[in-house]
Amino acid sequence: MAQLAVYDRKGAQVGTFDLEPTDLAPRINKQLLHDAVVMYEANLRQGTFKTKTRAEVAASTKKMYRQKGTGNARAGSRRSGLRRGGGHIFAKRPRDFGYRLPRKSLQLATRMAVAAKIRDNQIVVIDDLALSAIKTREMAAILKAVKCDGDKTVLVATAKHDENVYKSARNIAGVTVSPVSDLNALVVLKPRRLLVTKAALEHIKQQAKKSKDE
Repeated sequence: MAQLAVYDRKGAQVGTFDLEPTDLAPRINKQLLHDAVVMYEANLRQGTFKTKTRAEVAASTKKMYRQKGTGNARAGSRRSGLRRGGGHIFAKRPRDFGYRLPRKSLQLATRMAVAAKIRDNQIVVIDDLALSAIKTREMAAILKAVKCDGDKTVLVATAKHDENVYKSARNIAGVTVSPVSDLNALVVLKPRRLLVTKAALEHIKQQAKKSKDE
């Protein structure tokens, strides 16, 4: 059984947490992770682009010059897609890029992403992260103590939404905060480090066990 070190706010090890990557997912399927990440990124696209067809361009429909006798190639109106300022031949239209993969596949991909962080030693477990007030300086000191500061991007995962933790970390560059319920493969894989509370990791472990029993 692999043991993850558990640290306190000052960076001192105060215990261990028993968790194997296989407890979360039997194996790490790169294709499933790729599919999940592509889906989440596609769902983030706004799709509000639009270009004009020749019918929408404001210009005369008059033929530019007579068909024959000028020595030039035959030409229609200035709206033609071949002319500068004309309409687009294959004009872009607003569209929705969103789609969904099966729910259980996405849940498995999230657990695989956490398992990948454990396998690559990119996870840090902290015993408690509750703050009595909104203090960005205190949050920055905690990140520095557990070696999650500097140029590293960090995801702070909590057992549930914590307003003080969220507001204390939102102005720190490269740091994002998310409760366990909002985690997905993209959110977990994007940052370099995952700082997770002991309670949050226990919740992830229990959810993985529950999914195996189903």
